[in-house]
Amino acid sequence: MSWLTNFYRSAVGKKAVMAVTGVFLFGWIFAHMVGNLKLYLGAEHLNEYAKWLRVMGSPAMPNSSLLWLARAALVVATWLHVQAATQLTLMNRAARPIAYGEREYPAATYAARTMRWGGVIIILFVIYHLLHLTLGVHVNPAPFIEGDPYHNVVAGFQIWWVSAFYIIANLALGLHLYHGLWSMFQSLGLNTPKFNAWRRNFATAFAAIITAANISFPLAVMLGFVR
Repeated sequence: MSWLTNFYRSAVGKKAVMAVTGVFLFGWIFAHMVGNLKLYLGAEHLNEYAKWLRVMGSPAMPNSSLLWLARAALVVATWLHVQAATQLTLMNRAARPIAYGEREYPAATYAARTMRWGGVIIILFVIYHLLHLTLGVHVNPAPFIEGDPYHNVVAGFQIWWVSAFYIIANLALGLHLYHGLWSMFQSLGLNTPKFNAWRRNFATAFAAIITAANISFPLAVMLGFVR
């Protein structure tokens, strides 16, 4: 336990925590996106998928228990991810208390430089997303219908600024995914010239697919393809 504590307190340990929790969060984001694609199959398919999420694990487990366990795991993973990132930032600042007079970014990408602000936007978006589609707290004039996520999604995205916020948040998520995946492989020790080209292509493709799919939902509603 002492060794584990000392390891976590180090910069390498915090990067490892970010990498491991990142794998879990990336997997959840991908699964969430695939499930949401049922929006294009119609109300019956999306609503049945939402119902399955509530009853998965039954009859071995009570309804919604496995879903709440998954939500708890997400909260823990997100907390550890954010905590490690914050502490790592503070460690970097403490290592150089005097800021650079003029900074250049010859190798850094825009995604890397906006990682922190992107994380803040994503957290705010997740909070609003849960309030809007899970708890029914929203500004949509149409009533929230329990058990009818198709209606709630379409009604929500018919408000232009809700769709705009969703699109901006997912653009930030795309940048976060790209840099996060790229850094994750490096933190796990997978950093060789032969492997770097593969991980860059994988990070680019993964981030692009997630971003394009998520942005397509509000656009499809706003353009009338999904009613």
